Amino acid sequence: MRGDPRQALRANCRVIRERSADEARSTPPSTSTGPPTGPAGHPAAAAEVAPGAPVVLDHVSRWYGNVVAVNDISFSLLPGVTGLLGPNGAGKSTLLHLMAGLLRPSAGSVRVEDRPAWRNPEVFGRIGLVPEREAVHAFLTGREFVTMNARLQHLPNAEAAAAAAIRMVDLEAAADRLVGTYSKGMRQRVKLAGALVHEPRILLLDEPFNGMDPRQRLHMTSLLRGMAAEGRTILFSSHILEEVERLADSVLVVYAGRLAASGDFRQIRRLMTDRPHTFTVRSSDDRRLAAALLADAAVFGVDLAGDRVSVSTSDFGAFTRIVARVARDAGITLRELTPTDTSLESVFAYLVRR
Repeated sequence: MRGDPRQALRANCRVIRERSADEARSTPPSTSTGPPTGPAGHPAAAAEVAPGAPVVLDHVSRWYGNVVAVNDISFSLLPGVTGLLGPNGAGKSTLLHLMAGLLRPSAGSVRVEDRPAWRNPEVFGRIGLVPEREAVHAFLTGREFVTMNARLQHLPNAEAAAAAAIRMVDLEAAADRLVGTYSKGMRQRVKLAGALVHEPRILLLDEPFNGMDPRQRLHMTSLLRGMAAEGRTILFSSHILEEVERLADSVLVVYAGRLAASGDFRQIRRLMTDRPHTFTVRSSDDRRLAAALLADAAVFGVDLAGDRVSVSTSDFGAFTRIVARVARDAGITLRELTPTDTSLESVFAYLVRR
């Protein structure tokens, strides 16, 4: 007979809270009296803060010794779906744990429904958190795991609430299997069921689509959109641009612990598209092609390097059309045209440097 899963789950929650308390005692990164700064000493950015919003971060920093994980960030979350976009290691998980009350800010304040978030039982009851790390127990069934979450929230009918949450994430067929036998996508769904079981008004989801197949992703996207339409506040983190574009009403972009940009997705897309771009071009006559390209207004830099030309342009789409025309008019054969800075990492770095 298995041990009491309720005791195991409570013990695990206690360990997590004690670990968070230990982390919160970390010392500031330096003796400087000013706020931390971002890469190359840039001051940290701030999004518009809406007083009375469900979640408000006001000049929040979080450091671990000399490592700054979150750097003077301010923003507020409104009802709807907000995407938290950034590369791995940008500070997304730290931000989510600060909002969930599991980490204390080293500076600034985090408020959830006008209450301080840090270790606040009232806040724990108002949010649902899906952490990126595995937060499930292999020796429990999916139903036991979700039911234990319901009991930790002191729900009067934990079994019925668990059944409803399991149905919501389309996991009924596997609910009585051990979580240890689940695929990655199924474990993501059972974590989401555990976060939804008490019907929170605020959802914090850390890389929630990891491991899900296309059908599961479609179901989860539809589920979260429906919740947003009911007036819930949903924040989900991702390092994948297409996931954010598909689901989010607004976007927060973080890089190296700083808020690099914020706005609706069209605004963020425009920032990404309008930034400088670099292409590598190889042709039958690189020197003559370089001279011809410099005459075009869309090109602001040309560098001849060995058997290729590196071209800097302010307009990605226009340049791909211009280079073909310029080469044709000059009787030059194009052999290669490759954009060299299309990674999200380069996009995030550019947004921080603006």
